[in-house]
Amino acid sequence: MQSSSSRPAHSRRWRLLLSLLASLLALAACRQETPGISTRFDAFDTQVDLTLVGVERTEARRAASLIQRDFAFLEQAWHAWRPGPMGRLNQQLSTGEPFVAPPSTMPLVRLSKAYEAASDGLFNPAIGYLMDLWGFHADTVRSRPPPPRQQVARLVSADPRMAQIDIDGLELQGHNPAIKLDFDSIAKGYALDLAIEQLRDLGIRNALVQAGGEVRVIGDRSGQPWRITIRRPSGAGVLAIVPMRGDESLVTRGDYDRNFVFKGQIYHAIIDPRTGSPARGARSVSVIHRDATTAAAAATALFVAGPEGWHAVASKMGIRFALLVDTEGTLHMNPAMAERIELVESGAEIALEPDMPADPADAEP
Repeated sequence: MQSSSSRPAHSRRWRLLLSLLASLLALAACRQETPGISTRFDAFDTQVDLTLVGVERTEARRAASLIQRDFAFLEQAWHAWRPGPMGRLNQQLSTGEPFVAPPSTMPLVRLSKAYEAASDGLFNPAIGYLMDLWGFHADTVRSRPPPPRQQVARLVSADPRMAQIDIDGLELQGHNPAIKLDFDSIAKGYALDLAIEQLRDLGIRNALVQAGGEVRVIGDRSGQPWRITIRRPSGAGVLAIVPMRGDESLVTRGDYDRNFVFKGQIYHAIIDPRTGSPARGARSVSVIHRDATTAAAAATALFVAGPEGWHAVASKMGIRFALLVDTEGTLHMNPAMAERIELVESGAEIALEPDMPADPADAEP
């Protein structure tokens, strides 16, 4: 039987153990709440944000320096209208002769051919001459009258397509002089994917890289999901928040990204290759996918497809999560996307379509 004199000592030991346990739990909580280390720089005519979690500051600075250097190189290599590799690539394509393409451009050519086929031609980066005609190949897009219909019709009838480019090892050969490549719609997405590969090679497991409306994340933020915003179609304010973790991308295409206004009408740079004019019917499209390149290509194709065709195109491209806001403000989405997003305001009309078939390559993280 325990004596009465030993009970106070026993009680003190328990209080000491409980206090020590509470301190350890508090310390663990503080570690989980450690903020990420963020870096910001400019590339691809937008602001790039890099956030790393769980790394030392010296390691974070080194990683950020490498990513910034890579983005600068890729921007110069893929720029659609400034002098550089893309200009030489397009010049050689127009000759119809085989040539060795710059290594930096070959992955984008291969991917674009596949995306064009999967989207029934709605994703088509071979329409660079139309982008020229509309005035979107300029550092500053200015208000101007739309180009003459006859000129637009002539470029549409020339029917430039990625399918008219042959790939043979390291060589390319174009079969339509009307082809002019412009990878602006997927360049940032592919750069984000390459950045995540670089970070993983450095041993970093929790990171966010964002360039404008395109985001790629891995891991989480100190045990909590990354919370990514989707802008309103007006470009001002937040429409929804998407919690993300694991390995995912979110890309939003909107008519507010690169546009001009003439006589009260918005003319944006998401061109419908079937008409040669800015696509109509959608204000913005958001797509979640494993990689940012696929998400970017799909968001572009769904925007062109519009409210009537987005679901069929998403299904063909293997997209599981998509949201389209039409010109009337209606939110078109599938149930899986509806479960993922947190709408900031209630009251918007929602049109639900059936879920798209699951794509094994884009499984839940």
